[in-house]
Amino acid sequence: MLRVPDKPEPNGGGMGVRGFLWAAPQGGPSVPLGWGGGAPSCPVAGPDAGPRWCEAPSWCLGVRCLGVPLFCVLFPAQANFAPHFFDNGVGSTNGNMALFSLPEDTPVGSHVYTLNGTDPEGDPISYHISFDPSARSVFSVDPTFGNITLVEELDREREDEIEAIISISDGLNLVAEKVVILVTDANDEAPSFIQEPYVALVPEDIPAGSIIFKVHAVDRDTGSGGSVTYFLQNLHSPFAVDRHSGVLRLQAGATLDYERSRTHYITVVAKGSEVLKVVAMDGDRGKPNRILYSLVNGSDGAFEINETSGAISITQSPAQLQREVYELHVQVTEMSPAGSPAAQATVPVTIRIVDLNNHPPTFYGESGPQNRFELSMNEHPPQGEILRGLKITVNDSDQGANAKFNLQLVGPRGIFRVVPQTVLNEAQVTIIVENSAAIDFEKSKVLTFKLLAVEVNTPEKFSSTADVVIQLLDTNDNVPKFDSLYYVARIPENAPGGSSVVAVTAVDPDTGPWGEVKYSIYGTGADLFLIHLSTGIIYTQPWASLDAEATARYNFYVKAEDMEGKYSIAEVFITLLDVNDHPPQFGKSVQKKTMVLGTPVKIEAIDEDAEEPNNLVDYSITHAEPANVFDINSHTGEIWLKNSIRSLDALHNITPGRDCLWSLEVQAKDRGSPSFSTTALLKIDITDAETLSRSPMAAFLIQTKDNPMKAVGVLAGTMATVVAITVLISTATFWRNKKSNKVLPVRRVLRKRPSPAPRTIRIEWLKSKSAKAATKFMLKEKPPNENCNNNSPESSLLPRAPALPPPPSVAPSTGAAQWTVPTVSGSLTPQPTQLPPKPKTMGSPVQSTLISELKQKFEKKSVHNKAYF
Repeated sequence: MLRVPDKPEPNGGGMGVRGFLWAAPQGGPSVPLGWGGGAPSCPVAGPDAGPRWCEAPSWCLGVRCLGVPLFCVLFPAQANFAPHFFDNGVGSTNGNMALFSLPEDTPVGSHVYTLNGTDPEGDPISYHISFDPSARSVFSVDPTFGNITLVEELDREREDEIEAIISISDGLNLVAEKVVILVTDANDEAPSFIQEPYVALVPEDIPAGSIIFKVHAVDRDTGSGGSVTYFLQNLHSPFAVDRHSGVLRLQAGATLDYERSRTHYITVVAKGSEVLKVVAMDGDRGKPNRILYSLVNGSDGAFEINETSGAISITQSPAQLQREVYELHVQVTEMSPAGSPAAQATVPVTIRIVDLNNHPPTFYGESGPQNRFELSMNEHPPQGEILRGLKITVNDSDQGANAKFNLQLVGPRGIFRVVPQTVLNEAQVTIIVENSAAIDFEKSKVLTFKLLAVEVNTPEKFSSTADVVIQLLDTNDNVPKFDSLYYVARIPENAPGGSSVVAVTAVDPDTGPWGEVKYSIYGTGADLFLIHLSTGIIYTQPWASLDAEATARYNFYVKAEDMEGKYSIAEVFITLLDVNDHPPQFGKSVQKKTMVLGTPVKIEAIDEDAEEPNNLVDYSITHAEPANVFDINSHTGEIWLKNSIRSLDALHNITPGRDCLWSLEVQAKDRGSPSFSTTALLKIDITDAETLSRSPMAAFLIQTKDNPMKAVGVLAGTMATVVAITVLISTATFWRNKKSNKVLPVRRVLRKRPSPAPRTIRIEWLKSKSAKAATKFMLKEKPPNENCNNNSPESSLLPRAPALPPPPSVAPSTGAAQWTVPTVSGSLTPQPTQLPPKPKTMGSPVQSTLISELKQKFEKKSVHNKAYF
């Protein structure tokens, strides 16, 4: 067997070592043995297995299979390769953003680029972009598709480069690259004059053509957008300004008159003016001659060309141009070294005047341009409702494609929508409710959106925004809510009327009167309580008298309701804490017990308190003479003779007068605080088992004196048995008589009727026996004895109870068991017929005591049971 260790060989670059063990007999094919921590069988074991050699890492050397060296071949296995971006070069809109540039006037929210890459193993990849903590987070990226969105406005004049870190991950490997995004210029900066306003003092007699002042404006844009040309806004002014230099002159033929006008207000407009640049090259390879540019015709004074640069510029405001197309002829002249024209060439230049995209979309209110609109409305308006309080118009003064733009709401999504979404020139803006549930005063009292208009097909992408502020008005759209579904309180049962029990709290998020909560309680358990209408505090009624023994728990409902009847319900559970307000009570202040030597008697006191330890009772003997005769179990109330007293003789030796009737003062004390106690007088008559054996009835009464229900059960069982036997006999007799009265068929077998003599004899015998038995159930006094089981000199021994007479039957039964019913009467002995019984004699004092005690037990149990119904 061979065990190959599962141990990779270290290798950098995320590589590991993976391979197989191969074993090859001489001249035979190689057989793979497998790889890992298992123990494959060796396929080369046998007579033809020759020596083998092993070239492997150190942990593989010395491996042998049944003594044959093995040839171990390791195959390097490539680990998970990292993903990488695609490099699609300059001008690409997807890849790794290498040399990516973006115009500064790109609208916020535009999709500007798509990160794109791959994973060699084909695992799913995700994209990320991050920025330096001190820099703005200008872009966001969709991690799944790599779409990069502009989320911050760009400004080349403030920030012409943006550094970002893009990353691609396959879940195990992360590759990050630092990129620089170039922000290109757009003609978004207006020229600004330096040190305005300008004030010049000139004499009224200044000659025409004289320089009065020079203005200077700077445009931070680059290229043609940064070239500034100056114009006078008032075309009928006596002044003129040089388009390139900004020099202000008094026009030819114009004069100034102080008396007629002491002040002249001149408005100079500065704007970008270059239209086109014509470039010509000298064909000479050596030292080329200077080239000059000029306009031959076609400009009508609206355009001019720079003679050295070839830049064509406009000489007046575009609004003043009268034609749509200008056909210009530009002449290029080569100047010789001597300064004379050497060669010339002419090229036509066509300039078409089209609508300039020089007007961004503009929002208008009822009184003119407006960039803030406000509205007040109730929360939760109907779905699809139009916000009629907003009167918004949007307009772009340009023409054609330059006047086409999109409208969108920027802010929390899904709440409102704007129509129309695409506008040409001008439209009335309508905002419609899309999600009524989200327009919630309790969540946000003010909803703020930006209404964005962005041109669609223009390179400038002019845009404008207006703020839409919606003030929400509260409505009664909420129900009061309790801070808990149920409340649990515990109060002592002796709490006075008007005591605070528990405070419930419900909150209605609505404002004003709609948020005011009123409390009430109801239910079967609420009669003894009341609740404050506004605070929610529950009290006991002023007249309430609580008793934990009568009712320990109360359960009712509390209701919180607002002014319009919207409500919620919680449940209240109140438990009365038991107070030790009941002392233990014995059944009687004087109790009588009969004690058999070796068997304890038991006293019992009931404490009506509801809970422990208030209703737990401890027992003690407070007075006895002599004090060393009895012991008592403090928990159960069992009283017994001390172990040293084992016979009546031993008891006689320590008691004067050889009296067997004892009087003890016993105490029952509860464990409450403060503790209550009750005492009772206990009279104990002491007898022994030998005396009891002479009278089964007395033994039965003594045994059941502390458990009267046992006696009742035995008696009830006996009586039920007798009744059942009687019913059976009656049923059998009925069916026998019915069968004897049945009409038989005519053909029947006649049998001789049995002689009635035996039945007559049996009936006479039963009558005789019943008469004899009746004379035996007579009360008879017994003479006094010396066994100390009497309470008076007239006490007698407990007699043995007679057996119950057999029930009447038609035929004598064989093997039937005799039923014995114990009685609770006095002594039953035969008595001569000539002596009448003494009706007032109830047997011995012991029997009378037992009967009295059993009767007390029955009454006590009956009263106790009735208390629960």
